[in-house]
Amino acid sequence: MTGADDDADGVAQAPRIPGPRRSADDHADLTGRPEPEESEEEGPVEEPDVPVLTHGVLKSLLGAWALSACSAGETAAVEAHLTECGPCADEALRLRDAVALLHRDRDLDLDPLLRSRVLENCLGRRPARIPIPGWVTPYDAETARLDALLRDIGESEWHAPVRLKWYEEDRQVRRKATVAGVIGHLFAVDGLVAGALGLDDPLGAGTPELSPSERTEAFWSGLERPPGRALREPWRDQSHALIRTVSFAGRGVADLTVTYKDFALPLRDSLLERAFECWLHADDIAHAVAYPYDPPCGPHLHEMIDLATRLLPAALAGRRRSGLAAPARQLVAAGAPGRSLHLEVEGAGGGHWYIALDSPAAVGDPDQAVAQVAMEGVEFCQLVAGRVSPEEAAAGQDGDREAIRDVLAAAASLSRL
Repeated sequence: MTGADDDADGVAQAPRIPGPRRSADDHADLTGRPEPEESEEEGPVEEPDVPVLTHGVLKSLLGAWALSACSAGETAAVEAHLTECGPCADEALRLRDAVALLHRDRDLDLDPLLRSRVLENCLGRRPARIPIPGWVTPYDAETARLDALLRDIGESEWHAPVRLKWYEEDRQVRRKATVAGVIGHLFAVDGLVAGALGLDDPLGAGTPELSPSERTEAFWSGLERPPGRALREPWRDQSHALIRTVSFAGRGVADLTVTYKDFALPLRDSLLERAFECWLHADDIAHAVAYPYDPPCGPHLHEMIDLATRLLPAALAGRRRSGLAAPARQLVAAGAPGRSLHLEVEGAGGGHWYIALDSPAAVGDPDQAVAQVAMEGVEFCQLVAGRVSPEEAAAGQDGDREAIRDVLAAAASLSRL
């Protein structure tokens, strides 16, 4: 290696570094054809003129050389210099490695499936120490989806008008609210479940027993000013607390009774009912702010439909006592099969249900079906929520018209604020 005395700039000898080259595949002929013989007429390939450049100029060309941006003559001059200059050779190696890290321009839009893939990978590698019970997952999923919607909307959209609809005494009732008001409604009614679990009631300690509608009105009237974005955090904290408490409580908690003043449900069904209402009100909000929103996944939608069909015989009996439905035709003992309506739900979450017509304690029986109604899954849920009328709901009807009319009206009567 030559010392500093042999070069004015104090450079040292270094092994030759080959310049950037394309892949061998870029030159290879993959067709299998023999390479053509070199024509004598073409003559010899001309060697590039290698300019004589100073060390400073050659050093300044290292970046362009690493990017393959030099002319043929400059490339030959730089590569010849790298065989003689140790510092420049080291710098050339670093620059060439840096170029290898560069990427082409990419689309900055995230893959819509990225979040689900990351979560699936994380849960697969490290499952939860205390898993969420399967019967809680619809509530967990729907509150998470609504929370994602709320995070996306702006401050002004929290005051966007939302038109709520439900059925009372065979007529549709309408009520105006805002996005924030709807979240306040969910917050107040979820408090019934919180109270059953021993958690804080959002209406405060000592609140008397109220129905869901009464709790909502009490919550709205207790606010000092119109609600806004500030409601999102306490609502979400409460939903997290419900899920966490149920997950740590163990198996027996599923049968804990949640009272709605006029009726009661086991906790398992109560959280499923809250998931159903969360989805329907999220859909109301989405329509108000022009936000795309899909129905629940098929398995969760199936569970919601199943809950509604289990509540229908009692609802039908209540309407019969009020004179709103036809008298029972064939009373049977509790647990015995009786006259039934076949409900066929199509699409995601669909299935077949047989609804007892004459006694809430009877068992639906395919052999005693006197009528059939075919509906799409989301359409049936819209009927149960009071968003559509019984006359508009059924896509296909066959059999006893009186039974069909009574069951569809009973389904609409399940709705409330």
